[in-house]
Amino acid sequence: MQARASKKGVTGLACAAVMAVAGCALQAPLATAPAPPPDTSAQAEQSQTPQSAVATYFANEQQRRITQGLLRLERAPRDLPVNARLIERAFAEVALRDEYQFERDSIVQRSDQAPLRRWDAPVRIALEFGDTTAAPQRQRDTRVVRQLAARLSRVADHPVTTTDERGNFTVLVLDEGERRAIAPRLRALVPGIDRASQTLVQDLPLSVSCLVLAFSRSGTNVYSDAVAIIRAELPDRTRDMCYSEEIAQGLGLANDSPVARPSLFNDSAEFAVLTVLDEQLLRVLYDPRLRPGMTAEQARPIVRRIAAELIGGQS
Repeated sequence: MQARASKKGVTGLACAAVMAVAGCALQAPLATAPAPPPDTSAQAEQSQTPQSAVATYFANEQQRRITQGLLRLERAPRDLPVNARLIERAFAEVALRDEYQFERDSIVQRSDQAPLRRWDAPVRIALEFGDTTAAPQRQRDTRVVRQLAARLSRVADHPVTTTDERGNFTVLVLDEGERRAIAPRLRALVPGIDRASQTLVQDLPLSVSCLVLAFSRSGTNVYSDAVAIIRAELPDRTRDMCYSEEIAQGLGLANDSPVARPSLFNDSAEFAVLTVLDEQLLRVLYDPRLRPGMTAEQARPIVRRIAAELIGGQS
């Protein structure tokens, strides 16, 4: 499930915030998130921490999805060919629509068209881990994100790198306790961040695996900052899916749609990797013929030409 909204932040910071709540995940709606499955052993139940219960839940959920044929790893599945028409339709849904809006410091579901939004400045991704994430997991995740950044940069033809210093796209990997206490860090990363965004992060329901918040300090449609939240309890395939989806969505492909298939940007969780369609959408988004702030009507004929060029005229 995805949400994007524009809102003026407090303390004078103009934040055009995009909220991509990409937990995409469980079948239950956000308002009625399922609880972790009960443990039949009373002793095991007593010994489980909230973090281990969440880890157990997501491990079971990942296995359920794989068993159902979801979380696929094919980047170019033969059963789902990509053509120019699909690229055009998927781009309109993924890059030029909002599913959720801010209203009075809360988030409501209301689908509407949105202007084109992306980065002009180089994107510098900084990974921050909570203390509970072990060193081997940190090293593995750092490799995954470094490789992902290089791939996104090549595809978009836009600078996307990782950094050990302060970045402008911070990825926070946090367990339950760490996430609930993260508000001061959020305010330090994005001064003036709205209360609704802070509350969403702290009270993240179990139905959401991960999310990203992207902001424009100038109040325009050009991003200047982003913060992604990844649950530290996630197993590796779901974890890697979250890294790919949230960072790509933080670049400007923030909505989910059933039209986008094969794609990460689809609530079905059918795919766990960036697909060829996702790469084409990113190429379209960062094509210099498009400009931040363009409406769907303004962008449509340009997107059609770009899509045809990418596919070589196939329709």
